[in-house]
This record gives sequence, C-alpha cells and structure tokens, in this order.
Amino acid sequence: MQQYKQDFIEFMVASDVLKFGDFTLKSGRKSPFFMNAGAYVTGSALKDLGRYYAKAIHEKYGDDFDILFGPAYKGIPLAVTCAIAFDELYGKQVRYCSNRKEIKDHGDKGILLGSGMKDSDRVVIIEDVTTSGKSIEETFPIIKAQGNVNIVGLMVSLDRMEVGLEGKKSALSEIEDRYGFPTGAIVTMAEVTEYLHGRNVGGRVVIDDQIKAAIDEYYRTYGA
Repeated sequence: MQQYKQDFIEFMVASDVLKFGDFTLKSGRKSPFFMNAGAYVTGSALKDLGRYYAKAIHEKYGDDFDILFGPAYKGIPLAVTCAIAFDELYGKQVRYCSNRKEIKDHGDKGILLGSGMKDSDRVVIIEDVTTSGKSIEETFPIIKAQGNVNIVGLMVSLDRMEVGLEGKKSALSEIEDRYGFPTGAIVTMAEVTEYLHGRNVGGRVVIDDQIKAAIDEYYRTYGA
C-alpha cells in the first residue's frame, strides 16, 4: 500500500472522521463504521485533505484535465483545497467549479459557482464518499448541460465497497456502468481494515478482533 494511503487512513482516524462502533446509516443499515467528512474543519486538516485527494487523482488520472467539480455542498471545499494542492504539488493550474442548489438570477448568474465550463473542458468530479450514486444522478446532467464536456472520472475519499442501488455491484461500479467514466478512491474499506486491524494509532488499537469480526459480518450481508 502506498505511503500516502497509510497516512490518509491515520489522518481520518486522528481527525475523528472515521469511527468504529455501532451506527445506523441513512439507508437504515446497521454499520460497524461511520465516516463524517464534515469533521474536517480546520485549516491544516483541509490543507492535508486536499493534498491526499491531489495525490490520488494524479495517480489515477494524471494531470490532463482542466476542472475539479465538487457537488454542493460538501464537494465545494474539496474542489477548492484540491485545486490549491495541485498547484503546490504538481505546478498544475486547475479550476474549481460547483453547482448551486438554487439558480442565482442576479449578479453572478446561473447554476455554477466558481469556474464556468466550455466545450472540450476535461472534468474530474470530487466527492467525500458515495454509497448510492444519488449525487451523481443530480450533478451529471448539470455538467453535461454546459456543453461538450468530457468527464475524466470521479474520485472519492473512501470506497465503502457496499452494494449500490441495484443490489449487485458497488456504488462506484454502478456509476461506471451507468455513466461510462472511471471511478477511484483514495482508499478502500478493505485497505482501511487491513491496515488498522491490530494497529495502535494515537495510543489505542482502532480495529480490534471484535470490531474486525463485526466488519466481516457486515460485508457478508452488504459487501459488493
């Protein structure tokens, strides 16, 4: 596993973004782990987060793209901090863009926030986590309505590796099949579990044998 992936896993735990225990998800599923990207609230955390995204995107898609699109609302700071990180790490100028939930009819009009889009622009979509693909259903037509825009791919921070809406493949695999562009994640839940099982992070073992057994049982039911 690449060093930046290991660092990112510990970063999620230290930031209290990735937790283990007993949680009820929006879907109603009982899960032994929970991720809340809203816990990245400090300048240093957001700076580091942007660098992890930039490294993963650079590894997966290179730098032959023009725009980072972050769906409102959580995707807005992700796109901004990752665009800054691309400049710092790779000297690459990429623009950030997001959608508005409500179309603005005065001043800076329209549905887009940040950069506009034009024909031939190459776009990477950036999100926190995708469990059902619902956000892509909303943002895909917005992006395609801007012109002959090429979606290079999607990058999320954590691939939960659970079955999506159709109940057979993971949400990321369903997105690839439905929309025809590749997807990626900084880390997968399998990588997280393998790395953290029995490992002391911040003075405690994050995934002990009991939590590992609960994760294994969860994936026997919901795993893709």
